[in-house]
Amino acid sequence: MDLKNPYHTPSTFLLVRLEHIAIVVVCVVLTVMHIEALNWWRFIAAFVLIDLIGYLPGAIAYRRAGGGPIAPVYHYLYNVAHSYLTLGIIVAIWAYAISGFEWAMMAFPIHLSGDRGLFGNTYKPLSLSFEPAEAAPDQCVASMKAVK
Repeated sequence: MDLKNPYHTPSTFLLVRLEHIAIVVVCVVLTVMHIEALNWWRFIAAFVLIDLIGYLPGAIAYRRAGGGPIAPVYHYLYNVAHSYLTLGIIVAIWAYAISGFEWAMMAFPIHLSGDRGLFGNTYKPLSLSFEPAEAAPDQCVASMKAVK
């Protein structure tokens, strides 16, 4: 994968997934090592809010559409809510608000790397189905052309 070929082969996609699984393992181990300092309510809220905002609305719309196309806003919501950049900003604001970092913030990398590593979910292009489905070749080409 490079700037001229913005897509993964099955092998490179597997490597990316394995890297994210490693991140999940490291983050879970670190969190467990500091479990006595973990605010479970904040951890659970941070973990769940990503999907309440970014996944659930699109999943409902997708099912209501019978698996057909849904409004682009649902793809955007998913992509923004599942972005390390977005969640990095939220962590920065959260840390500023409480004058420091806390272990509950580990919910973000655990969630995002779990999605990427365990489930293979990354960003959702508008030209593809909201839920995983075999894409027609023209949909894949449209996704790749949109990147270039």
